Amino acid sequence: MTTETGEAGPRGWRAAAQDALYGPDGFYRGSGAGPAGHFRTSVHASPLFAGAVARLLCRVDEALGRPAVLGFVDMAAGRGELVTGVLAALPAGVAARVRAYAVELADRPAGLDHRIEWRAEPPEGTTGLLFANEWLDNVPVDVAEVDPSGVPRLVLVRRDGTERLGEPVAGAEAAWLARWWPLAAEEGLRAEIGLPRDRAWASAVDTLARGLAVAVDYAHTAAARPPFGTLTAFREGRETTPVPDGTCDLTAHVALDACAAARALPGTRLLTQRDALRALGIGGARPPLTLASTDPAGYVRALAGAGEAAELTAPGGLGDFGWLVQPVGIADAGDLLVDVTDDEEQ
Repeated sequence: MTTETGEAGPRGWRAAAQDALYGPDGFYRGSGAGPAGHFRTSVHASPLFAGAVARLLCRVDEALGRPAVLGFVDMAAGRGELVTGVLAALPAGVAARVRAYAVELADRPAGLDHRIEWRAEPPEGTTGLLFANEWLDNVPVDVAEVDPSGVPRLVLVRRDGTERLGEPVAGAEAAWLARWWPLAAEEGLRAEIGLPRDRAWASAVDTLARGLAVAVDYAHTAAARPPFGTLTAFREGRETTPVPDGTCDLTAHVALDACAAARALPGTRLLTQRDALRALGIGGARPPLTLASTDPAGYVRALAGAGEAAELTAPGGLGDFGWLVQPVGIADAGDLLVDVTDDEEQ
């Protein structure tokens, strides 16, 4: 939709964000530092995170019976930081069987490990682990707001961020709101309509022949939906006003319970990152002070690692992220997320 002057007119947040993030000049199409230059994820916070994902991949490998080819799919791979870290952390016997995929719309970074296949879409028929860290929050969604009459309407936005209300929410989007994020008839209440994320997640899960699909993100569930939505933006490490002009990341928290229901698989688990990482051996406990006298260098290293682990599991921060864990043709996801600290050397 354009005006007579050629300026983009108001449209739904989903269409506006799709162009701003993934269009020819979109935020995620650019070169340079990539997402790490604008916001900090668990991957960037500490190599311990990649180590935990590598440990989970080893457990999936065991559950699959150690297949000849073990797939690892890194959704929304950024500049390949997670998949690179996972390959480095794997035992040699497992790494030799891994086929690694980085799924990202931006161009392949120079110097990336030759073992990593760079793709715009996840491969079909993978046996292994599909891992989506902070992907779904960047799948664009429309925003609804309750008008003075108590009717939820689509929020329309211009390129400069100016908003106005459009038509009442209808069809499948209205059904999604009624099921997953019902809005009271109170003017100004807002919700993000997560239907495109449900569909995107279901499509990603369907690419697995056997294995485990994991989505990690800012999240909420039906018991605690935010009354005014969560749409926001990040630019150069700072939160800012969401403007769909391609200069900033546009993000909104994910209704992970709705995503889980989109593929209602036996053994599905929803848990916090704090609990998931503790089950994968990351606790954040400080090393004993006695180590400082017997091995000062080791104590410093252990203390640094404890600090990084604490950040990854911190209440009110990364530790509150949601993990949606769905097994495909293997045992209950809970069997793969048990508190075992001994890594399997294979």
